Amino acid sequence: MFYRKPLEERIADRVAKRRPLEEGKTFEHGPAKFVFLSLIVAVVLMHVVGVAIVMAFT
Repeated sequence: MFYRKPLEERIADRVAKRRPLEEGKTFEHGPAKFVFLSLIVAVVLMHVVGVAIVMAFT
């Protein structure tokens, strides 16, 4: 009467119903893509500024 499938089976059923990812499309979620790219850009800029500061004092 109150039977439910275990959580693992429910998740597996949901995953099986999803369509496969399109090739070359890494992020399905737009905001996650924005955050990821923003962090990459921030890290690169910090490295460039850090190297410039070190070169200025040597």
